[in-house]
Amino acid sequence: MFSGKLHGIHAPHRKNTVDRVPVRLPVPPVITVPMSMNIGAPAKPVVKPGDEVKVGQMIAEAGGFMSAPIYSGVSGKVKRLDEIVSANGRFDTVVVIETDGQQTVWEGVKPPVVTDKDSFVEAVRQCGCVGLGGAGFPTSVKLNVDPDRVHAIIINGAECEPYITSDTRTMIDNADDVIYGAQLLQKYYTADRIVIGIEDNKPQCVKIMEEAGKGVPGFEVAALPAMYPQGGEKVLIYNTTGEIVPEGKLPIDVGAIVINCTTLAVIAKYIKTGMPLVEKVVTVDGSAIKDPQNVIVPVGTPIQNVLDFAGLKCEPKKVLYGGPMMGTSVPSLEAPVMKNTNAILAFDAKDAEDPVPSSCIRCGRCVAHCPFNLMPAAIETAYTNKEPETLKALKVNLCMECGCCSFSCPARRPLVQVNKLAKAMLNQYNAEQKAAAEKKAAKEKEKEAV
Repeated sequence: MFSGKLHGIHAPHRKNTVDRVPVRLPVPPVITVPMSMNIGAPAKPVVKPGDEVKVGQMIAEAGGFMSAPIYSGVSGKVKRLDEIVSANGRFDTVVVIETDGQQTVWEGVKPPVVTDKDSFVEAVRQCGCVGLGGAGFPTSVKLNVDPDRVHAIIINGAECEPYITSDTRTMIDNADDVIYGAQLLQKYYTADRIVIGIEDNKPQCVKIMEEAGKGVPGFEVAALPAMYPQGGEKVLIYNTTGEIVPEGKLPIDVGAIVINCTTLAVIAKYIKTGMPLVEKVVTVDGSAIKDPQNVIVPVGTPIQNVLDFAGLKCEPKKVLYGGPMMGTSVPSLEAPVMKNTNAILAFDAKDAEDPVPSSCIRCGRCVAHCPFNLMPAAIETAYTNKEPETLKALKVNLCMECGCCSFSCPARRPLVQVNKLAKAMLNQYNAEQKAAAEKKAAKEKEKEAV
């Protein structure tokens, strides 16, 4: 195993729910299933109001190559197709299902026929799987590569965000599924190594996965330093293989595939049973939660139902999808659990209060803690001065938005938020430059024709 490491921070772990075995939420009266639950095109509904649906039945087909189908996690009746405002501020189509409480499984649920790499990738696509660590990238697209290019398969079991333990519970409770998934990848790709990266603050997971993986050729467990953002894709690749993924390149360009451990377990279960992705284990925690725990919920369950189940100590002032470092504030407690929701964190007024920023003191901590040695303070200046060329030179698009810069800043400046805005500014500038170049080329072509 490569022994080097990238920079990061020692964020407080707060893994309060590590020993809480996931419990199943009672079937909610209504679920609201969004069509945009992955990077890429939203899914397209294939049901209409009044239709009866069952658990595991497709309710939306993939909207394109970079998309994934969606299945019902409940049995009941489609109440309506509607629109909601998602956490990113965009409108999203939703399928609203009134449940019958029976959880009747659809008759068409059966294991897929998998005989080679192509049929395996198709099965992953039909499973509806996306990156369940939070990214939401369609897994079938990630796996649709030339097998001979894959030298290392890296299973992400780092779970470096504070509070979240849903992946930890996968490794503890479903280790056999993770290993079976690893064997499937080993069968259809030519990787020399299959390594699962786990932070060393999870010794139980390290021990369980080492035991479960005995006898699997090429399988190894990498106990990595507990340093955020250890689970970042490029960080994990570097810390397990020593390979650096260049700007604008993908892991496969350095011979690697990275897949979340829970994503892999879901794929394994689908191959064995035919039940697609219909539910999630969600960590429920935060200073406003009475009983922090891990909860199994159907995709589309309103957050309010999950919070009511765990109990509230007070009215939450901020609720997040995901962890405190990279999580997204939810617009409403009626917002639904999505495929890539691995945690719901609810905070009281004290913890939800935004810090008051002061002037930058040029201490350099943001640079020292950035995994990619970026210069957040300089990026902030270039963004404020509207200098896209400077942003390009500062490599702002390398930013993974992990938040190490903001966390380590003694002036409490919103550096990661500015980085996001700076990336948008640069992307718009690049698009305008490309359009101008194409327009110029078209005019010159017209002149030549005359």
